[in-house]
Amino acid sequence: MTLLAQSYVHGASDKPLIGETIGALLDRVAAATPNATALVVRHQQVRWTYRELRDRSNDLAAGLMALGLKPGERIGIWSPNNSEWCLTQFASAKAG
Repeated sequence: MTLLAQSYVHGASDKPLIGETIGALLDRVAAATPNATALVVRHQQVRWTYRELRDRSNDLAAGLMALGLKPGERIGIWSPNNSEWCLTQFASAKAG
């Protein structure tokens, strides 16, 4: 039996998958285009730049870790179609 060290599969495309974590990708995009629009949620009147999304994600990730959450633990959220869901997605990825 062969054990795989990594999992890497993508569909019918010549473009490879991005080889960085979600948190690292957000940091890179925020550094390259900090004032570009990252998130718009009309019904909440939210319009965040990549810098704002990164900073808010970092703050929430720090808060999650301060609560004692450890990498690999799970977070449940019921928050469809709003900024909090997106923020929690990035923050939980950054926190591990």
